[in-house]
Amino acid sequence: MQGEPNDVGEPRAGEGEGEVQGAEATGGPEGAGTPEGPQDPLAEARAEAAKMKEQWLRSAADFDNFRKRARKEIEDARRGGREDLLRAVLPVFDNLERAIQSAQRSSEVKAVADGLAMVQRQFIDALGREGIARVQTVGQPFDPSVHEAIQQVETSDHPAGTVLAEVQAGYVQGERLVRAAMVVVAKAKPGDGGPSSSEPAS
Repeated sequence: MQGEPNDVGEPRAGEGEGEVQGAEATGGPEGAGTPEGPQDPLAEARAEAAKMKEQWLRSAADFDNFRKRARKEIEDARRGGREDLLRAVLPVFDNLERAIQSAQRSSEVKAVADGLAMVQRQFIDALGREGIARVQTVGQPFDPSVHEAIQQVETSDHPAGTVLAEVQAGYVQGERLVRAAMVVVAKAKPGDGGPSSSEPAS
């Protein structure tokens, strides 16, 4: 019939326009958006500096904690070493105290001397178990690395530079000198020949 709207024909006025307007309102085709503006270089530098500062502070704190742990471990090791040595030496002092008490009641000098000699051997053995050895002296060539000459005696009975007597014992721990031995050293008499290379300087 003439004048009736065509259901299949052209769209009515206004149809489709809303769809176009809606697409435009949502920014156009999918994936399109408002492009971001350029970043501020100063802000980026400040952010990077703050990040680096935080990392540095964390590293400094970690190092400080490590240093404290290392110091504590060293102190614990030293304390443990002293305790081990003390436990090894205490029995020697116990026997020394018994020897002194026995000497006060005894009138025999030999018995007292024998008791003290036994305590001395026990002391040397205890140090040996801890890796500490007594420096060899009498009859040995003078060695400035472990001997300290406090006197020289002219003699023809021993080669110059030979240790004649020990005034104070010396000790070494492995290759490390704990205390040098104080010794008396032989010196050639005038006319017996030139000074030996091992003779300590006057």
